[in-house]
Amino acid sequence: MAEAKAALFMIEGFEETEALCTVDILRRAEVNVITVSLGESKRLTGRSGITVETDAMFKDTADLTFDMLIIPGGTLAYTLHDGLLKLVGEHHAKGLKLAAICAAPAVFGKLGILKGKRAHIYPGMETHIEGSLPGRGIVETDGNITTSKGPGATVYFALRLVEELAGAETAEKVARAFITQKLAD
Repeated sequence: MAEAKAALFMIEGFEETEALCTVDILRRAEVNVITVSLGESKRLTGRSGITVETDAMFKDTADLTFDMLIIPGGTLAYTLHDGLLKLVGEHHAKGLKLAAICAAPAVFGKLGILKGKRAHIYPGMETHIEGSLPGRGIVETDGNITTSKGPGATVYFALRLVEELAGAETAEKVARAFITQKLAD
């Protein structure tokens, strides 16, 4: 399997656990994942006050192609970034993989791409994914879209993304090394 390429987007107020744990697990699986700032600089502060530096600025990734776009939660600010909305819409139109956790599935909801699909969002935010069907389990993959509920589900969310990008065998290997197990479908 060719090396998969993924972009994980961060904005001020992002959920640190969902962003950093996902990147860590994907990199353990040798997925080529870059972190992309949607802010004014590469330095962003998450919802718990942890400041990180991303690999790239959004404008610098315009000519890059990715097998998957990943959005951690923590804030609805992602739904206000026109460039991200456009990119996600284009990615979806091509049938490429999308993933979001916590509040971030609201981006997909805003674009209307969850209608009739099973999906999760942080509890109490279901109005942001109207038209979707309730997700089953802790992580839901319906077609090219993977969603999950929140920080406590991050390890399982990330392992599902590994499975989607690098295969079930790699996901099992990373899960064992991480001293956990991937959830059964």
